[in-house]
Amino acid sequence: MRRLFAGLTAGAFLLAGTACGSSDGGSSDASPSSGGTTTVKVGLIPIVDVAPLYLGQKKGFYEKRGLKLELTAAQGGAAIVPAVASGQYQFGFSNVTSLMIAQSNSVPVKAVVNGIASTGVQGKDFNGLVVKKGSAITSPKELEGKKVAINTLKNINESAVRESVRKAGGDPDKVNFVELAFDQMPAALDKGQIDAASVVEPALATVKSQGGVEIDSPLIDVAPDLTVAMYFTSAQYLQQNPDVVKKFKEATAESLAYADSHPDEVREVVTTYTKIPASVLAQVTLPKWPAEANRASIEALAKLGEQDGLFKKTPDLDALLP
Repeated sequence: MRRLFAGLTAGAFLLAGTACGSSDGGSSDASPSSGGTTTVKVGLIPIVDVAPLYLGQKKGFYEKRGLKLELTAAQGGAAIVPAVASGQYQFGFSNVTSLMIAQSNSVPVKAVVNGIASTGVQGKDFNGLVVKKGSAITSPKELEGKKVAINTLKNINESAVRESVRKAGGDPDKVNFVELAFDQMPAALDKGQIDAASVVEPALATVKSQGGVEIDSPLIDVAPDLTVAMYFTSAQYLQQNPDVVKKFKEATAESLAYADSHPDEVREVVTTYTKIPASVLAQVTLPKWPAEANRASIEALAKLGEQDGLFKKTPDLDALLP
């Protein structure tokens, strides 16, 4: 999630038409702009996960609460966290591990509302560990000594893949992890530049359309129904603008519920901010969008993070989570 692909392959997706705002544009963070509407900047990644916000904006869930979203394309959770902490964005979307790393480093972030969750079904998740068509690799255990792409080193996907290897009887310390943007993974896998990749939708559907094979669902190996990502703000913004944060939380919760029960509309809205071929989009496995985070799953993820040495100190989940 740290960077976006500059050169597209046929099956890759591209940000298209996302509203990008400058750091000095828009209305005041703390007060409504003209017309009684407060504009808030939200740092997002142009992937299927964030479809509820685009859908909620389209349906007027934010507008009816006096909010206008300025949705800004960012490079990933690791980049969004400091942008929110510094006030460049008022809200952001990030995987839970990035938030725990930030919290353990005394970065004042506060999760506001749930983001996405795993489907909980092995082989039918929005994230998959994949190999090239014809690969001899059939199990995570066989990734020892192999080059495996993940979007960000020392983060949620590395923890998940390491757990998959461990559960399959392999040694995760023998895996050669390389950092690669999600949308670069299908082409790199097809060209044999990597042996395996942990991808999310829509890149997962792209890999499958190339004949790639899914050998595991890493996020499910971490915990059943894993809370993968959340929307968050800074402690300072929460303190100064509690009413705005409350409205954002309520509107986002409504958007999540709507998206979870209207998959066809989700697929339609995804076409407004990505350029994913219709044939691939139809094959995309959507994540779950529950209103509440799964605390037990986050605790399991935190234990893996500690085991992998990701934290300077144990994250304070009571302080981080809503």
